[in-house]
Amino acid sequence: MREISKGANVSLTALSEDAGSVVVSLGWSSASGAGDADVSVLLVGEDGKVRSENDFYFYNNPAAADGSVQLLGKTPTDSGDEDRIGVDLTAVPEGVARIVVAASQYGGTCFGDLDGLRMTVADRSGEPLVGFSIEDASVETAFIFGELYRRGEEWKFRAVGQGYETGLAGLATDFGITVEESEEAGEAGDAGEEGEPAQAAPPAEAPAAPASVPDADAGTGTGTAQAPAAPAIAPGAGAAEGAVTAVAGPAVVTAAPPDPAAAPAAPEAGAAVPAQTRGRAATRTTRKKVTLPKAPGKSLAENDSWRPARLFPVPTLKSDKEREVRATSVLLSVMAQVPEFGRRLTAAFGAPAGRMQTFTEVSLPHGDTPRRPDGVIRVERAGKLWTALVETKTNGNPLKPEQVQQYMDIAARRGYESVITLSNDVALEGTAMVDVKIDGRRKHKVGLWHLSWAEVAHQAQLLIRHEGVGNAAHAWLLQELLAYLQHEQSGCHGFQNMGPAWVPVRNGIEDETLGLGDPRATEVVESWERLIRQVCLRLGGELGQKALPVQRVRRGSDPGTRRAAAAERLCLDGRLSAELRVEGTSSVIAVTADLRTGKVRTSVEVPAPEGSYPLVSVKRLVRLLAEAPADLHVESLVEGENGPRGTLERLRPEPGDLLPRSGAPVTGFRLTLIKGMGNTRGNTESGFIRSVDEAVDRFHQAVVARLGPLEARTGRRG
Repeated sequence: MREISKGANVSLTALSEDAGSVVVSLGWSSASGAGDADVSVLLVGEDGKVRSENDFYFYNNPAAADGSVQLLGKTPTDSGDEDRIGVDLTAVPEGVARIVVAASQYGGTCFGDLDGLRMTVADRSGEPLVGFSIEDASVETAFIFGELYRRGEEWKFRAVGQGYETGLAGLATDFGITVEESEEAGEAGDAGEEGEPAQAAPPAEAPAAPASVPDADAGTGTGTAQAPAAPAIAPGAGAAEGAVTAVAGPAVVTAAPPDPAAAPAAPEAGAAVPAQTRGRAATRTTRKKVTLPKAPGKSLAENDSWRPARLFPVPTLKSDKEREVRATSVLLSVMAQVPEFGRRLTAAFGAPAGRMQTFTEVSLPHGDTPRRPDGVIRVERAGKLWTALVETKTNGNPLKPEQVQQYMDIAARRGYESVITLSNDVALEGTAMVDVKIDGRRKHKVGLWHLSWAEVAHQAQLLIRHEGVGNAAHAWLLQELLAYLQHEQSGCHGFQNMGPAWVPVRNGIEDETLGLGDPRATEVVESWERLIRQVCLRLGGELGQKALPVQRVRRGSDPGTRRAAAAERLCLDGRLSAELRVEGTSSVIAVTADLRTGKVRTSVEVPAPEGSYPLVSVKRLVRLLAEAPADLHVESLVEGENGPRGTLERLRPEPGDLLPRSGAPVTGFRLTLIKGMGNTRGNTESGFIRSVDEAVDRFHQAVVARLGPLEARTGRRG
C-alpha cells in the first residue's frame, strides 16, 4: 500500500488493474470510547457543486440508485472502528467530476478528540492501494478526508485533509448546498426543576475556505493548494444541537443530530425530501419503503400448538450436509430476489450494483476431480461479470483450509473475483479465518472474504424492521429468511462455541491452576472478542443502529500484543472484560464475565448534569429508572473516595442515600446488573454464550434505553 501526504495525488489505475470498484475506509479511535463521526459523500461536477440533492449521501440517504455509491456502515477493527463506502467507479455518471469523502461530528465534540484519523482506498479484492493519515486535527467538527476524481479515462485519488469548524453545515455550503439551521427547544420542565434557564449556544465562526488541490504532474504525485471562491456560511445560534437542513436546487435534505430525545424537524412546505433524524423509530429515507410491524397481527389459529406455514421449512433436516445445502440455497435465492439485501451483503466484497443471479452445487474442473462449491454468485453490469464462489458451514463445523484453498485456485484460474466463506464463526480484524497461500506470480487477484450467519440475520433485520425494502413481497421474503435462520434446526445461529480451550481455562481459573503465559488463555480471549462482536450484531439489529465494541488503544496497535495482555489479566483475576457502544449515544456499556464467581456484570457510567443540585440529579435518575429492575445496583461516583451505593429497591424511597456524607461533589453514577452464567458446563450457546447475550439485552432494554432524557440533558449543559 502506498502512503501519501496531504495534498498528494496518485492514479488508482497505476496501483491496480482491478480498481473499477473500490472500497473507501475512514477510521479513527477514541481514548474515551465515546468519540464518533458520521461519513458523507458528495458527487461534484466540474463547477465544484453538487448537481442536485441526490448527489449527497449520508446516514439517512445511504445509497445511490445506480449503485455508484453505497455507505456500508461501521465495521469494528482491532483499534476502533471504520466507516466503509463502496464506490463503483464504472457506474459514476458522466457529469460527476469528483467524489468527495467527508465526515462530521456531533454533540459538541471535535476531531481533535479522536486519534488515528485515516483514509484508505482498496480495490474490489480488498487489497489496500493507498492510505492517508491526518495528523493536524484540532477544533474541526467536519473534515474532507479525500476525493476521487477523473483525469481523462482514469480515476485518481487526492489526499485533502481540510477541516471545518462549522461542521456539516459549513462543509455542505461550499458544495452548493444551502444550509438552514433550526434551533432545538430546551426542556422547560427540567429547567424549572433545576432553577436554570436553557441558554442557546453562541454562534460558531466560519472556517477558512477549503483547499482545492489541482492535479499535479504525474511524475511527482503532488499538488499545490488553492482556495476556491465559494464562501462558507456559518451556522447560527444552536447549530451544535440543531438540525442541519441542506437545500440543493429545489429539494431539501435534513440531517438531524443524534440526540434521541430531540423531536425530528419538520420539512419546509413543498420540500421533496422529508425530515431525517437519527432517532430509532423516526428514521426515514428519501424513498418510500416497506417495513414490517414489530408486533405481529392477531393469529387465526385455534390454539398455540398450531404453527404457521413457512416458505423455508426446517424440521425435516437431519444431517449437517442437509443443513448446509438448504441454508445456502435459501440465502442465495433471497439475495437474488431482494436486490437491497443482495447488494447489502456483496457490496463490501467489491461487487458492482447490477443484475444478480445465484447458483448452488456448481461443478467446476479442478485436476482429475471436479470441485463443487456450495454456491456461486454472479453480478452483471455493463456486459461485465463479477463472480464469487461460496463455501458454507452450519452448526459448529469449521471451515476446511484445503477446501478453501482449492476454491481460491479455481477462482484465480477462471478469473473470478472473490471467494466468500460463510459460517457461524465471527471474523476478527487481523486474524485469518483460514490459512491459504496466495500465488504472487498470478496476475489476477482473488479476494477472500468471510461472512457470519449472525451478520446475515443482522442485515435482514435492519432492512425489514428499520430501513425498509422496495415492496411488501421483498419484506415477506426477508421475514421468512429470518425465521429460517432463527429456527433451532437451521444450524445458522451464529457464534455458538467458545472453542476447545474454554472448559480447561474455566476449570483452571476455578481451581487456581491456570498459569501465566498459557496459550489456551489467548484462545479464550479471541473467542470472547468474537462473542462480543456477535452481541453487537444482535443488539444493533434490534435497535436499528450500529452497536460496536470499543477498543481503547491507538490505531495501528498490534492486536496480538493486546490479546496477550488480556490473556494475562484473565490468568491473574479470572475476568473477561469488554465495552460496547450504540451509535448515536454516548453511553459505553461495560461487560465483565467473572469466571471465579460465575457472574456476568453489565454496567454503564452516567455523568451528573452540570449545574444542577446533587439531590435533584439523584431524584431525576431514580425517576427515569422507575421501571428498571429492583436489583439494579446504583453507585455514586465521587473523586478521591468510594461513593455510596445500593440497590434501586432500597434507593427508591430514600434517593438521598446516594449523596456522600462528606459533601463531596458527585460526578456521576454507575449502574450495574449482575446475572449468573448458567449451570451448563459445556461450550455451547445454551451455557456461557447465551448468558452473556441475555445479560446485555436485558441491561440495554431495562436500563440504558431509559437514560435517554438524562443523556440529552447532560449533553446540552455540557
